[in-house]
Amino acid sequence: MSLLDAIEKVLSSADSPLHVTEIYKAITEQDLWQSSGKTPEATIGAQLYSDIKKNGDASPFVLVSPKTFAMRDANVSEVNTQTLDPESNGGDKQIPEIDATSSTPTMSNPPNASKSFTDCAQKVLEKFGGKNPMHYRDITSKALAEGWLRTKGKTPEATMYAQVITEIKRQQYRGESPRFVQHGRGYVGLSQWQAQGLSFQIQQYNTKVRKTLQERLRAMEPDEFEELISQLLPELGFVEVEVTKISGDGGIDVRGILVVGDAIRIKLAVQVKRWKHNVQSPVVQQVRGSLGAHEQGLIITTSDFSAGARKEAAQSDKTPIGLMNGKQLVLLLMEHGIGVHRSTPNLYEIDEESLTPNQALTE
Repeated sequence: MSLLDAIEKVLSSADSPLHVTEIYKAITEQDLWQSSGKTPEATIGAQLYSDIKKNGDASPFVLVSPKTFAMRDANVSEVNTQTLDPESNGGDKQIPEIDATSSTPTMSNPPNASKSFTDCAQKVLEKFGGKNPMHYRDITSKALAEGWLRTKGKTPEATMYAQVITEIKRQQYRGESPRFVQHGRGYVGLSQWQAQGLSFQIQQYNTKVRKTLQERLRAMEPDEFEELISQLLPELGFVEVEVTKISGDGGIDVRGILVVGDAIRIKLAVQVKRWKHNVQSPVVQQVRGSLGAHEQGLIITTSDFSAGARKEAAQSDKTPIGLMNGKQLVLLLMEHGIGVHRSTPNLYEIDEESLTPNQALTE
């Protein structure tokens, strides 16, 4: 019997929602499933989070409180996992509202790799904009002419504009002050050219809160931190998540499969480091040596990585190891609403472009 089948059988016969510890106890007593891991309760929680994330309302399970689940057809109130925070877990650690910018765990880029479209846009605006907006077609043309942007796509202008607008909307959603400003009619500028008003003050506040959140992550108990990671991985596209042991005691902490676009499946072994000091290259070597067949590695830390660790992880002739530092972890937790809640006021500004009469029409 699979783990999810065993969980379903236990929850279906329960009179009330069960904590993961109670679920594991019932599964063991009924001899429905055996685990070789050191923290089977964490594996049960990770599997349930993953199933709920993947299947949504089609999942037979619901989360009713931290680490406590029930069958969807039971008469219980479902928790919105997008607003779940550690305070509801009975702890005294309050994690405040934060904002974030996009960041995902990726393998290191080759030394001579082309810059991203958005990085090229920023570079063009800084060099040629003169603190004035430029049309996205002109931005693309300059980036190609300078050799900063290399692409085989047939419509680089459309890609440039789409990626800039996507970044603006994504950062606005998180409360971050975007690096680009959309001026209408295809024109784009840099936010750093604008006056430092209310949006700047919000950005300054959010920067302080992100730092506080990273400190709180380092101070969390291992099981609390593990709870957050168990919720984050399914949001990143992981399935079949299995927590192998308590994080922080060396070795591989989590194993799972990262699914990309329902077409690519990558077996990943994850090690979590709740550290204040930087992760060094021997840790990267240790993770690489612990990988199974056809597995890649990912190290998540609340701190950062040394230059040697980054160099070791990027070795082209060795199995890739992804690196996620504390800043990236904080941003991803915010992006997926895990351990935090978001409260953003609606701020309006006059759209000068749309309200300024077209000179040609007024003559």
